[in-house]
Amino acid sequence: MKPFVVVGIFESGFYEYDSTLAYISLKTCQEFLNMGDLVTGIEIRVDDIYKADKIAKAIENKLGYPYWGRNWMEMNRNLFSALKLEKRVMFIILSLIVLVAAFNIISALIMIVMEKNKDIAILKTMGATRAGIMKIFIFQGLIVGAIGTLSGSLAGLAVAFNLEALSRFVEKLFGFKILPGDVYYLSELPSQVNFGDVGIIIAGTILISFISTIYPSWRASRLDPAEALRYE
Repeated sequence: MKPFVVVGIFESGFYEYDSTLAYISLKTCQEFLNMGDLVTGIEIRVDDIYKADKIAKAIENKLGYPYWGRNWMEMNRNLFSALKLEKRVMFIILSLIVLVAAFNIISALIMIVMEKNKDIAILKTMGATRAGIMKIFIFQGLIVGAIGTLSGSLAGLAVAFNLEALSRFVEKLFGFKILPGDVYYLSELPSQVNFGDVGIIIAGTILISFISTIYPSWRASRLDPAEALRYE
């Protein structure tokens, strides 16, 4: 045992590190562990963190036994596996939300077709083709889907870019911790926008909106003008 003077407290946002790690000078640590001029390991900082596993493997091959390397992917495998699983679950939840919205578009277009039977019949008697009638309702459904997708994307990006400030505001407002460090290993809620994922989500949502307009549009194009105008 040896007394030390605490000169500062750091917070990395990762509970496992914040609760167990303490930094002291190299010379003091060597004296404390009676190691002389030796060290137990060397930490290497790389430019591309996603190549850390390859760099560690290359160093192992270069130095040979008994040296070995560990990278941040191996040391935090459980955490990143949990985050990967959570990302997949969130994708499924988001897909279900989009499907529910698509069913709303279908029901809304069907109701519009039922209300506009007379107008559709008049257009067909004036020479409108089935393809023209389908285009009208397809464009209407796409406009609804595009407006919803655009507004939702902008709102989501606004929240993502200001997630930390919003989380602190909610914690201060309601007086509780959103991410207790001893439970979730994270004391803060990080956010990084992947514009590739955002683009895929927007494209997928527009595609689902387009597919959802096909049946109501086809139904409108199949309307018989004589049947629709029989009681008019």
